[in-house]
Amino acid sequence: MRTTQVVRERYRIDGIEFEMYDVGGQRSERRKWIDCFDNVDAVIFVAALSEFDQSLAEAKRTNRMVEALELFRSVCNNRAFANTSIMLFLNKKDIFAEKILYSDIAAQRPFDDYAGPPKDFDHGVLYFIQKFKDCLIDDEFNDSFIHVTCATDTNNMEFVLDSTRTIIMTDNLRRSGFLGSD
Repeated sequence: MRTTQVVRERYRIDGIEFEMYDVGGQRSERRKWIDCFDNVDAVIFVAALSEFDQSLAEAKRTNRMVEALELFRSVCNNRAFANTSIMLFLNKKDIFAEKILYSDIAAQRPFDDYAGPPKDFDHGVLYFIQKFKDCLIDDEFNDSFIHVTCATDTNNMEFVLDSTRTIIMTDNLRRSGFLGSD
């Protein structure tokens, strides 16, 4: 289900309180995001791997993955997030794995530079990871901040959320002076 408004959730995990904002992906909702940017510890950017061959509901000529890449570029290179950990979740890997069996990545005009074997999950995932990395001005994007996920796989999501929590807590300790810089 798509988010159509800014939704704020609070979680307490192992005695630590987390506050999360789901800001929605639709173009019409993006203007509301600015209110959520003050004092952000981390940004979790979610893009659906399976949408490489789909168009936006609100702009039929725009490929969904291209839109996600452009939005990722704009978020990652925004000065408001200069000292913020950005985690990329490439979600719906299960649907992507099924879809590439009948929908060729290279046959999609925006991705006609894909040179990997057709129907190959690993090459397809690596291709899109590189596309997202290419969006960055700063090349130092930590691979541990990229997760290929299936939100319905509880074991996968438990690992990813634990990793996310660790990244956020480590960054907070570093900013507070309790940990040195790498």
